[in-house]
Amino acid sequence: MTELTGHSLIAGRTVAGTGKPLHAIAPATGEQLEPGYSQIDVDQLREATAAAEAAFPSYSTLDPETHAAFLDSIADEIEAVRDEIIARATQETGLPVARLTGEVGRTSGQLRMFAGVVRTGLFRGARVDPAQPERAPLPRLDIRQRKVPLGPVAVFGASNFPLAFSTAGGDTASALAAGCPVVFKAHSSHPGTSEIVAGAITRAVAKHNLHPGVFSAIYGPGRTVGQALVTDPAIQAVGFTGSREGGISLVQAAQGRPVPIPVYAEMSSVNPVFIFPGALEGDIDALATSYVTSVTGSSGQLCTQPGTVFVPAGENGDAFVTAASKAIDASVGQTMLSPSIAGAWRDGAATRDDNATAIARGSEGEGPNAPAPVIHDATLEQFVSNEILHAEIFGAASLIVRYADVSELPAAADRLEGQLTATLQIADSDTESVRALLPVLERKAGRILANGWPTGVEVGHAMVHGGPFPATSDSRTTSVGSLAIERFLRPVAYQNLPEALLPEPLKEANPWGVPRLVDGQF
Repeated sequence: MTELTGHSLIAGRTVAGTGKPLHAIAPATGEQLEPGYSQIDVDQLREATAAAEAAFPSYSTLDPETHAAFLDSIADEIEAVRDEIIARATQETGLPVARLTGEVGRTSGQLRMFAGVVRTGLFRGARVDPAQPERAPLPRLDIRQRKVPLGPVAVFGASNFPLAFSTAGGDTASALAAGCPVVFKAHSSHPGTSEIVAGAITRAVAKHNLHPGVFSAIYGPGRTVGQALVTDPAIQAVGFTGSREGGISLVQAAQGRPVPIPVYAEMSSVNPVFIFPGALEGDIDALATSYVTSVTGSSGQLCTQPGTVFVPAGENGDAFVTAASKAIDASVGQTMLSPSIAGAWRDGAATRDDNATAIARGSEGEGPNAPAPVIHDATLEQFVSNEILHAEIFGAASLIVRYADVSELPAAADRLEGQLTATLQIADSDTESVRALLPVLERKAGRILANGWPTGVEVGHAMVHGGPFPATSDSRTTSVGSLAIERFLRPVAYQNLPEALLPEPLKEANPWGVPRLVDGQF
């Protein structure tokens, strides 16, 4: 059984902070949880970033099998303490055991996925343009290219996913897979969960005799230690999942450095759903039930929760709204992740009450932080003219927007901010109308779904969990799936280097056996 220390873990060492301890609060009861977590100061933070910088030369040049085996070992170590992780995370987040069990599996699964990515070597981007000394009018020199890791990466834990987007989550896994040491800043809502997982990573580092600076987990105030982490010269990129305000502050700090660095921040999305008339020719009750399930699952605390749904006017649209309203009226609030998140939800719902009509409201759940789910409605004209109705409410709340004709949808979608997802509920009869909307959605969202709901993000090779601002700070990337590794790499070309000096992926013999594009051909 892991004995929680209440301290940061810096390059394999337990380090007591100098600042006032922070305590997690059990959101289901309001109880203060022990131990308190001592917060480090900026000088102690520099121990972690200096260790990460010292680890970079050896870690960034690991051979593929050692590198992949390390990632596999992190997954093994996490699974070995699965029950401890779930028990503590249940206390700290109020999330049910079934949800957290799945999240442990997702966390270890994506680590193993990245181990496979490292073994295949495609992410190295090896390209070879062989010399052509006889080419006229000028010979072509030998030019070879590969992608190299950026350097140490700062990762900030998310509140809503204490595992899959936290200590060993997607940002950490993809950065480690790229060859970048990680300095992880734990979220204050689930510090004990973070410590248990950080211990698992540290054991994997030791098992493979890697430099201990490959991973550190720290606790500290966001306004001081968090900002100092982003502006530390050793840090070369940042991964963040959280609020728009928090993400923007990190982007501004990173851009204000003497040498700016990229911040990959996932921030805000209402994930619009467009219900076309043909979709309402089927089972309306089933469609409405699945909508409400997506809105209320995990108390609505998912970044892909369907916060805005466009529904046609008319009898079938009315039937959908009626069915959804009955389902919401029968719902009961679930415990939210923290008192502050529940408070922000209540403020957002109250603001929406002043700007739209609440058509259904469930019941408060047990405990102090389980507000009643709610849906509002508005006309398309009201939605387009009132920016307040475009705002995300993080939790079990959704806005139904009624439109008169499908021809109105492209212009309405064009008024939306950037989104993680856009969903189409359609039938074959809607094909031409959908075709007119798709070009707009491609510019607005990172993932477009048909006849499903956006909650639930598959971890795989084709997934995109990203999108235009403010969904993320960089629409060219994803934080889920194997493509996430690209965020922490950059290309380097080698011109006429002697064979003895070429890195392994570019040597003529290709000793690591990585896929290569040679003279334009795989």
